[in-house]
Amino acid sequence: MTRAARVDGGVRLSDPAARWTLVVTAVGSGLVLLEATVVNVALPALQRDFTASLASLQWTVNAFTLTLSALILLGGGLGDRFGRRRIYLAGTVWFACASLLCGLAPTPEWLIAARALQGIGGALVVPGSLALIQDTFHPDDRNRALGWWSGLSGAAGALGPLLGGGLVDTAGWRWVFLINVPIAAALVVVLVARVPERYTGTRSGGFDVLGAATAAIGLGGTTYALTQGGGDPGTAVAAAVVGIAALLAFWWIERRGRTPMLPLDMFGSRPFSAANLTAFFVYGALAALMFVLPMQLQITAGYSALATGLAMVPLTALTLALSARGGTLAARLGPRVPLTAGSAVCALALLLATRIGTNATYLTDVLPVVVLVGIGIPLVTPAITATVLAAVPGTRTGIAGAVNNGIARMAGLLVVAALPLLARLPQDATGDRLALDRGFDHSMLMGAGLFALGGLVAWFGIPRLATGCAAESA
Repeated sequence: MTRAARVDGGVRLSDPAARWTLVVTAVGSGLVLLEATVVNVALPALQRDFTASLASLQWTVNAFTLTLSALILLGGGLGDRFGRRRIYLAGTVWFACASLLCGLAPTPEWLIAARALQGIGGALVVPGSLALIQDTFHPDDRNRALGWWSGLSGAAGALGPLLGGGLVDTAGWRWVFLINVPIAAALVVVLVARVPERYTGTRSGGFDVLGAATAAIGLGGTTYALTQGGGDPGTAVAAAVVGIAALLAFWWIERRGRTPMLPLDMFGSRPFSAANLTAFFVYGALAALMFVLPMQLQITAGYSALATGLAMVPLTALTLALSARGGTLAARLGPRVPLTAGSAVCALALLLATRIGTNATYLTDVLPVVVLVGIGIPLVTPAITATVLAAVPGTRTGIAGAVNNGIARMAGLLVVAALPLLARLPQDATGDRLALDRGFDHSMLMGAGLFALGGLVAWFGIPRLATGCAAESA
């Protein structure tokens, strides 16, 4: 990247170097988001092959989300210290190796452990992708770039059901993980050849290892308690006590530490706090939908894995087509209106999803749901991201992006863990379709409520022009 390519502290979106950066960051974060959704379509096949319980299927999803949520703050801090491109590259290689282990898994326990390793790689990749965009793009093009990043990476996540369905039906569920290896290898080549390191980092201070450990124990204990709550109350209570104690210790460590993994002073910014609380509700609701909808379509409605993926194509297409416009709209109107509107549209979609059952037809029951979610999510994600990054100085964008992504993944982790208990989903989903159908309806009502809460927090908590605060504070 030449000095001539830069204009007033950043590169314009039309510059080839900027486009390569956008592609690399979107594909990398998209791979991580893909792993958060692609496995959902494979869950019935995993249950058949391993004779797995619903709890094992939950942990197949949650092991990945747990390490991603617990370590993503550390990943952002590593990028701020050692250079965002360097840590992004290391995370991509780690993620590819863990994906290979997932694809070779001979037992559910092996798969769950490998999924946890995948999450560690993701914790290095995701915050670095946002920080690379913030480092690279001219302020006038940054919201558009974030919109494209949200659209491309979000579309990868939304593409998960289709890709997963196709792979499960044609090549087997193992290729849901093995497909990551060649993609990550190509990404590494482009990253080394086309994307320079623009942020050298600062090597002062230490690592908050104790904070990372207590965060992982706290989230792990809480998740285990929610997962086991319906089957083993004694163990669940013990895990809950350990988890809550660890989370309290994490708060104390971050409050008193000299180099905290989570700088709590960032939450003194009202837009930052409100945007992250909105993200918790919105991404928790989205995780509920993506966890139970593929099972409902396959087990209750009788769809094949591929048909389930095809049913969700409109969500993918609309997410990709509208996210850049969502970023532009957030820049023009401020984030509050798109966030509130998008959350309301998604809440309506999940209310309509309760109509999906044994005799559901695609055009009248399934399509309206995926279309409305495909319209609502592109309004929400760029606005949240822009608000979070604008609320902190440029030197803290890595950790700010990590906080936002960590909260989003933590929301999905806790919601997926709690759903079977709260919605009364059966442990043997394939053997009790009526119970699954009832649990699906309850899950959608809970998800609609979470979307509505996200919209309310955005409307009352985020100032209309919140995205301008970073420039002023810097």
